[in-house]
Amino acid sequence: MADIFDRYQVVDTDTHISEPPDVWTARVSSKWGDLVPHVVRDPNGGPKDWWCIGDNLIMPTGVAAMAEYDGMLPEHPDTLADAVPAAHDAEARLAHMDREGIYAQVLYPNVGGFGSGGFLRLKEPELMLECVQAYNDFLIDWSSADSKRLVPIMATPFWDVDATVKEIERCAATGHKGVLFGSQPAAFREPALTDPHWDPIWAAAQDAELPISFHIGSGDVAGLMLGSAGLGIRTGMARTCTQLFMDNANCIADIIYSGICHRFPKLDFVSVESGVSWLMFAIESFDWQWQNNGVASEHPEYDLLPSEYFKRQIYGCFWFETDGVRAALEKFPDNIFYETDFPHPTSMAPGPQSIAVRPREYAERVLGDLPEDTIRKVMHDNAARVYHLD
Repeated sequence: MADIFDRYQVVDTDTHISEPPDVWTARVSSKWGDLVPHVVRDPNGGPKDWWCIGDNLIMPTGVAAMAEYDGMLPEHPDTLADAVPAAHDAEARLAHMDREGIYAQVLYPNVGGFGSGGFLRLKEPELMLECVQAYNDFLIDWSSADSKRLVPIMATPFWDVDATVKEIERCAATGHKGVLFGSQPAAFREPALTDPHWDPIWAAAQDAELPISFHIGSGDVAGLMLGSAGLGIRTGMARTCTQLFMDNANCIADIIYSGICHRFPKLDFVSVESGVSWLMFAIESFDWQWQNNGVASEHPEYDLLPSEYFKRQIYGCFWFETDGVRAALEKFPDNIFYETDFPHPTSMAPGPQSIAVRPREYAERVLGDLPEDTIRKVMHDNAARVYHLD
């Protein structure tokens, strides 16, 4: 029998683009000068290229392009030219997908952050909006190499609700397939995710039939890292990354308990890069506390249990789990997607020192003996339905 990647058009629901140096300099008004995100060589004389805003170094260009790299963080490629080409070049990405047997990939950013919080560093509202729009336009251009296989997810100027609504409407018309939104807007001095302040955004996304993506690392990453002080770079990073997964449990609780799912019943939400094994406990505990604390008496309009809201409109993504993912798939076969996180340091695209395996090998080992209907759903059908893929 042909293996899983031969039987289905596999949809990889979390990958990233290491943005080319001209994403913003080629698209944003020159009146902003060096405030526009741009790339510079290390001013201290080092060999690395850095993303820069004004005089502030933001991140090395190669730090998120670790696939197939012979090293582990804090080591990383010095420049994009030293990284795997599929990290930043669309044609090379398609060739990589062909080699791995992956039909489609959903695309997320790096420089602007996983909830667009990075654009707040610009401090000029007009420029912030221009940079979000420039990224969204770049993403459509990049994915046009094969618009059926490269799936763009738009960034949002979340600090301005009216501008976000307009950008959702604009991006839906240009071909974007989802909306990237931060799970902890309060970390950026905005109202909490549970606040009705955000309802116009949920309404616009629902009307446009674009799911909301909550990617890990979109909230108070700096606060988490403080708790890792003194542990060592590698140990602290491992601790922080693990805790980021758990942050999305709080996000799912927020959108269920605050009634967002109830008020917007046709809006889908995706918990990205957070794993799925923990969903078993989280959803069971949501139901228990919901009933144990009499939520229905306080909110009689809520006509479903948390587990029922979850099954109706919330999804999780996995890429390395073994025993736990099988139980989660048995419980929630219609609510789970497969991902690789390519080309990030934890991606399923191993370098010489990585413990990961290739996607095809992983799928056969972990999923190969599951019911065929479940395999088809998790590797293709669920994501194709939510992202409206051909």
